Amino acid sequence: MDQRTELSEFLRSRRARLQPAEVGLTPYGGRRRVPGLRREELAQLAGVSVAYYTRLEQGHGQNVSTAVLEAIADALRLTGAEREHLNRLVRPSVKKTRPCRPPRPQRVRPSVQHLLDSMENTPAYVVGRRLDIIAWNRMACALLGDLDAMPAGQRNMAWQIFLEPATRELYTEWEKKAADVVAFLRLDAGRCPEDPQLAALVGELSVKSPEFRSLWAAHNVEDKGFGVKKLHHPVVGPLTLSYETLVLPADQNQQLVTYHAEPGSPSAESLRILASWAMESSDV
Repeated sequence: MDQRTELSEFLRSRRARLQPAEVGLTPYGGRRRVPGLRREELAQLAGVSVAYYTRLEQGHGQNVSTAVLEAIADALRLTGAEREHLNRLVRPSVKKTRPCRPPRPQRVRPSVQHLLDSMENTPAYVVGRRLDIIAWNRMACALLGDLDAMPAGQRNMAWQIFLEPATRELYTEWEKKAADVVAFLRLDAGRCPEDPQLAALVGELSVKSPEFRSLWAAHNVEDKGFGVKKLHHPVVGPLTLSYETLVLPADQNQQLVTYHAEPGSPSAESLRILASWAMESSDV
């Protein structure tokens, strides 16, 4: 992915979402031809010349100072994940803490797989680069689908969300899940822009899914964290599950995701039933 194009489109998208009144500016007169702030208004907020900001938005960020970049980030009201993304787009050679190498098979340490297997009543899996699902336990298969049987190219959270009908039906709030997945994938693209497998995935999803194409064009970025997901499982019905995302210390590109229910809740009982069903299915 071309870094200059990504930087240009990202800055324009962040500027377009802000209105002058939101940031304490009096709009310039005349009809506004573009949504959001004009370049002149953004430059005024950041304390830089219009020419300087215009050059940055055109993708020329090599010589921008840290102070100016922070001022622009403040003016755009960027989140922490968006600031990380902006820094990587402006200075990829400086900001990369984990240089991208030619793609190689992603594997978890054996002890991580043992940990997953020991979590007999907790759906858990590990995602790597590009949101590839690279390790999982029996309960993850019971909750998300038979990961063991999936072709490797389809064991990817973005592929599943946009191209697998059963996964779309699983998430009650599919639109929010889809937006979260694309926002993380966009963040990952900033970390390893030269990854050909990521480019191939984005290309496939863009061709096959209008929803993905629209979300990708929005340039939203967000890191995975924690929260609550509502699902409708074909075996046990409605589920309200909390999830936690933990970065594995030996490989910052790998994240352990776990799902659990509030103790004593109907969802906790449904998870217990699902665990029994998974065990019986594996014994067949």
